[in-house]
Amino acid sequence: MLKFLPISFLLSQEVGKAMSAVAEAALSAFFGVLFSKFDSLESLKFAREKQVYGEINKWEKMLRSIRAVLDDAEEKQMKNGSVKIWLAKLQDLAYDVDDLLDEFATEALGHKLIQEHSAGAGKIHNWIPALCFSPSAAIFNTKMLSKIKEITATLEELVTQKMNLELRENVGVRPKRSLPTTSLVNEVHVYARDNDKEAIFEIVLRNDGSDDGVSVIPIIGMGGIGKTTLTQLVYNDDDIKNYFDLKAWVCVSEDFDVVKVTKTILQSITSETCDLNGLNLLQAKLKEKLSKKKFLLVLDDVWNDNYNDWTILGSPFEVGAPASKIIVTTRSHLVSSVMGTVPGFSLQELSNDDCLSVFTQHALGARDFSRQPNLREFGEEIVRKCNGLPLAAKTIGGLLWTSMDHDAWKDVLKSKLWDIPIENSGIIPALWLSYYHLPPHLKQCFACCAILPRIMNSGRRI
Repeated sequence: MLKFLPISFLLSQEVGKAMSAVAEAALSAFFGVLFSKFDSLESLKFAREKQVYGEINKWEKMLRSIRAVLDDAEEKQMKNGSVKIWLAKLQDLAYDVDDLLDEFATEALGHKLIQEHSAGAGKIHNWIPALCFSPSAAIFNTKMLSKIKEITATLEELVTQKMNLELRENVGVRPKRSLPTTSLVNEVHVYARDNDKEAIFEIVLRNDGSDDGVSVIPIIGMGGIGKTTLTQLVYNDDDIKNYFDLKAWVCVSEDFDVVKVTKTILQSITSETCDLNGLNLLQAKLKEKLSKKKFLLVLDDVWNDNYNDWTILGSPFEVGAPASKIIVTTRSHLVSSVMGTVPGFSLQELSNDDCLSVFTQHALGARDFSRQPNLREFGEEIVRKCNGLPLAAKTIGGLLWTSMDHDAWKDVLKSKLWDIPIENSGIIPALWLSYYHLPPHLKQCFACCAILPRIMNSGRRI
């Protein structure tokens, strides 16, 4: 089995610091491996001391109580240094527990091979007592008991610290994907998109008098640049509400399913739960609802560029009234060319001043630094690193929310995360959120790949 080795041994100090949060977040995946070993304790029946079983059972119970707060700890570590230290200690302990369970499994396998050899040779001996009291077995037992007591003591300390840190247990399972978008927006927190909004307005409200069907308007831009927010502003405008007979908003995302998307569109239009499942029935019902109606449909966060999928999905839209519109937000120019019937609208980055307003709104709950002038220098430097991406500014602002600690702002500014060589380093906080919502097994894969040097090209599948 591939284990996580301490990052400091595998990376340079610079990259090691940058990826420490990744390694600690991967604990949720590593715990799953540990519990699978606890569930296979049949292989440990060779243990000579009943105290071993009692201690191991105690470990499992304590680790399960710790695992219940891992999500909360992983989320808080970026803002709480004590939680970060607690996670680092827990990471080291998890490796120790895994190593010890592996040693037990190795001993069990050795005993099994000896037993099979003895049986095959026709030598039926009472070998267990001999093994139990042999010098090598005595050394193994002493060594194991010492390690077990040490691990138990550390676990008890971590459980106590967990309570002192007030980490919360999960009330449910964390979603495996990022949260879906909705049509609602807080316009107070949106900056410098008035001109973009007017440009989209002109396209959406334009009636070219043609009978060629529904117009599809792509809005294109990198992740975190504000495509969804801009579309929300347009969607909720009173003029838009009055112009269209029907409106629907659907977050499509990467998991494209024609049946699911069709059903969601139907439910959004009717504001009713739909019990239909088959694509034919769903499209027939949707066609009925859209017939001769002027509608606006938003398909947010589209990744699928398969022309055939789009053709199937779009079948019911042809019955809509002239001047019906579909807005598609996407990062992909290929999606835009496949789906769009008009030239795509490319959304640009915010200016540095506007990005600063986004940052201060989420970090200080204000539009500027008038109440905290001592933080202005750090704030302005942080925002420059965001490269005009509002999601990056919002994310880092959220990390520093209500924190007036001079050192905390300095730590964010000097973080090695900014130095990771990607095309736009300011999106790193947004990528962190995306990483945080990955399922545990993908976190583990990500952390394994992250320990490889940047210049290394792997010629093999990992």
